Amino acid sequence: MSDYSIYAVILVAGWLATDIWRWLGVVAGNRMNEDSEALKWVRAVATSLVMAVTAKLIVFPTGSLEASPLWLRLVAAGLGFAAFLVAGQRVVVGVVVSVALLALGLVFV
Repeated sequence: MSDYSIYAVILVAGWLATDIWRWLGVVAGNRMNEDSEALKWVRAVATSLVMAVTAKLIVFPTGSLEASPLWLRLVAAGLGFAAFLVAGQRVVVGVVVSVALLALGLVFV
């Protein structure tokens, strides 16, 4: 194999391993009732996975967040969540408020 052909193999293998499941999810999801127990379970699992990753980033950060105090990360996340709820559950508002508070906290702490 040439030097660049290994990258092509990695791209194709990565695409095949993930994209087929996405298409199967689309096909299966179109046939499911939105109020079905199976779809509720899938939503609950997806939400819990996202929250687990978020909690891991807050409690056990890496990189530049590692230098910030835990209380600052918790306060920024909590106030961002409160802003999310107050703004009618707009994700952008929660993210912007959390990041802004964290940035301001890092400047002044």
